[in-house]
Amino acid sequence: MGMIWENSIQPGGPVILASPFISPLIFANEASDARDHCANERNFLSWLRLSIYMCVVAVAIILNFNLKEAPTPTEKRMSLPMGVIFWMLSLLCLGTGMGIYTNTVQRYSRKSAIVESGLKTRFVFIVVSASIVGACVIFLTTNATNN
Repeated sequence: MGMIWENSIQPGGPVILASPFISPLIFANEASDARDHCANERNFLSWLRLSIYMCVVAVAIILNFNLKEAPTPTEKRMSLPMGVIFWMLSLLCLGTGMGIYTNTVQRYSRKSAIVESGLKTRFVFIVVSASIVGACVIFLTTNATNN
């Protein structure tokens, strides 16, 4: 069977680690609880998708994906640091998503509903957006000087 909130939560312990760990989470559906939990899972999956995209971009940059000709020395020199930056941003997105998910599950267990739109989320999105725009500018200027 599944795990019932009230019977398995240790006082002060994290809900996400409550035993049995691998069983489904069953809770009383009062008001909009089911909808809120599904929204929380979709939010985590969106963070996971962003993390995977950033990781794919990091691999593409490191491999220096050029179809027409060999990479220039500038592109070779810049590909590893930029790839590492995007890989670190991928880990940051994954950690942020997991942190938001576990924090929200913990708050739902205490019946204190929240809407996540905090400063941490905005900061991560600003850093990721600035990195993507910066990389695009670098790619365009490097390509413009090669032609």
